[in-house]
Amino acid sequence: MSSEIPMRVAVVGASGFQGGAVARLLAERRHRVRTLTRRPSADRPPLPGAFFLSGDLGRPADVRQLFEDTTHAFVTMPLVYETERVEAYARNVAEAALEAGTERVVFNSNTRIPLGPTDVPAFETRRLAERVLRDSGVPLVVIRPPVYLDNLFSPWNGPALVDEGVLAYPLPASARTAWLSHRGLAEAAHAALTREGLEGRTFDIGGERSLTGGELAAAFGRGLGRAVRYEELDPAAFERGLAQLLGPETAAGVAGIYHFMASGADPLLMADDDGVSTEVLALEPPPVEEWVARQPWQVWSSDTSPSH
Repeated sequence: MSSEIPMRVAVVGASGFQGGAVARLLAERRHRVRTLTRRPSADRPPLPGAFFLSGDLGRPADVRQLFEDTTHAFVTMPLVYETERVEAYARNVAEAALEAGTERVVFNSNTRIPLGPTDVPAFETRRLAERVLRDSGVPLVVIRPPVYLDNLFSPWNGPALVDEGVLAYPLPASARTAWLSHRGLAEAAHAALTREGLEGRTFDIGGERSLTGGELAAAFGRGLGRAVRYEELDPAAFERGLAQLLGPETAAGVAGIYHFMASGADPLLMADDDGVSTEVLALEPPPVEEWVARQPWQVWSSDTSPSH
């Protein structure tokens, strides 16, 4: 299997940030991308080169249609944390992939997953989806990202960062984290789809190195050219803010990861992977400060006077 041969890829979740980043990179590299969405055409993200099918992950016939005439698949579950729904979605994907003769399925678990069982739906539903896919017999590669840098380029973080030099996030300052960009996820996904001999493997992907909150703030300072300090955000406050945007159920699902990290039960969960994925997938993630320097932070500035 060579990355020079165009793939026909079913991308599950391309309407979201993670799947969208993967769909864009695949289209850039001249692969054919198909995706499933419930959104009306006016509300779909700009994905040049991608073909949208209207449908629902919960309907087996829709998922089969998505997988028709595709060679590969990249799967990110939506922000759903109900066991039965996630299991049904994974089963629909597995059955469609088997029927289509999919050469490889890459599953993005959205997050790192602790070794032992937890009471956190964000971990356990993804662990379940992995198991359903693996048990089905599809040729599977799993990638588990840590936390996304792109979460910090947002209406919650941008203004305080640009105006006050405060980087607030609901992770303990002491938690070493291998922050990754959505583009970094896409690079890892492309490698997981195209490199030979990876079936059955699980990779904890991550950025160039693991950083504490203070080290992250220092990297942001270098990228922005100003002093930046890290501030631990209370996960409960983070959840309340998220609930206004996503609703209480989804917010609780997402925030469960941060409540878990705040408990200190597994402080190295989001840390680096000892270079295994970087080496095997031949990844070269750039330093955080390079990513920071490339973002248009001025969009969050409250200072509207012209720059000199």
